[in-house]
Amino acid sequence: MSPEHIVMNDLDRGRIDTIIRFALKEDIQTGDITSNAVIDKFDNVDAVILSRGKGVVCGMEIAERVFTAVDPTLRFRPAVKDGDHIEPDQEIAFVEGKARSVLKGERTALNFLALLSGVSTATREMVDAVSGTGVKIYDTRKTVPLHRYLQKYAVTVGGGYNHRRGLWDMVLIKDNHLRICAMRKKSADNAAIIREIVREARSSVQKNIRVEIEVENLKECEAALEEKPDVIMLDNMAPDQVKRAVELRKGKGLEKAVLFEVSGGIDLDNIGDYARAGADIISTGSITTAKPLDYSLEIIMK
Repeated sequence: MSPEHIVMNDLDRGRIDTIIRFALKEDIQTGDITSNAVIDKFDNVDAVILSRGKGVVCGMEIAERVFTAVDPTLRFRPAVKDGDHIEPDQEIAFVEGKARSVLKGERTALNFLALLSGVSTATREMVDAVSGTGVKIYDTRKTVPLHRYLQKYAVTVGGGYNHRRGLWDMVLIKDNHLRICAMRKKSADNAAIIREIVREARSSVQKNIRVEIEVENLKECEAALEEKPDVIMLDNMAPDQVKRAVELRKGKGLEKAVLFEVSGGIDLDNIGDYARAGADIISTGSITTAKPLDYSLEIIMK
């Protein structure tokens, strides 16, 4: 049940380059008509990328690969690395080469840096808020379409952990699954449905596939504990309810057998309360929907 940590050496650069290729096509299409009209093709420039906010930088190699994709002769010199804390107006990289090429890659590179740094910064804030409690911060599937791979990398740069990567890599039984099963079985006994659906999931997937179920109250939690899923998600429960669920699990001697994940309505104001209540995992979509960190590229005047 160990969470997925991605490190830069493990990133699939072929996959990244495909994303970059389509991002550049979206922006450039048949060419940069403004630069082509007013910039001489032989002009060379030095440029600096500046941070406009405080946070955790992420996406340095991706920005470099954007400029390389535009023009392999461009030189990208990073001044920081992913995971570093940055301050407003800090120089984070320098780009040297053909002026038209620098301007072609500028916005796409900055967009990747902004998006991913926003995710890593929001994640680090959550991680710092639960420091010392042993609680792990997980992401969710609330990601920008086609950018999930990069955003989940940014979560790990911020010190967080990846939940499931998609619908295919683990079982997560949610409220709508329970409702559909209840309709099929014509049953209003939610506890019985929970017990049965966990058993069905266990018997239908390989043993190495993690099984998690979402519950909304203590009665449902108790029913789920009877079937010992790998993880029980305590959805939209208040911290005092989470604490009672933890006591319930302890009374059954299942502290090591079943992890508790809390989700729903988590923010920096209440995350400490949930951590102290005894949760093992806190998952939140807010880290991958965070406000981007701002950057700018400026030509260095000589």
